[in-house]
Amino acid sequence: MTNMANRAQGFEAQFGNDLERQFRVVHRRTKLLGLWAAEVMGMPAPEAAAYARDLVASEVADFGRNKDLHDKVFADLIAQGVDLSDHRLLRKMDTLLAVARQQIAAEEEEGAAPALARVG
Repeated sequence: MTNMANRAQGFEAQFGNDLERQFRVVHRRTKLLGLWAAEVMGMPAPEAAAYARDLVASEVADFGRNKDLHDKVFADLIAQGVDLSDHRLLRKMDTLLAVARQQIAAEEEEGAAPALARVG
């Protein structure tokens, strides 16, 4: 192979790795958001875990559609009588995205990146 072909292969591999990492980060954020929202709504642990799993499953169908995720969680919180502004929920989503990035990066550094099925 030529050097250009090797470089192209390297870029393709890096792009694939970056996409996989982003997929794991977004799904981890969604799980963390579900667990947080369930706690705020006063759900017991088994229901909270199920709620988070449901959010992750819906995220798989509509990967990266933050507006849909936001709208669902916001509606659920309001339905349960939680006094939360739209802005605070968006900030929480941003905060949890940063937390998810840190967690995934730490796992990758340890060489223990979880299988995709275990993330959500």
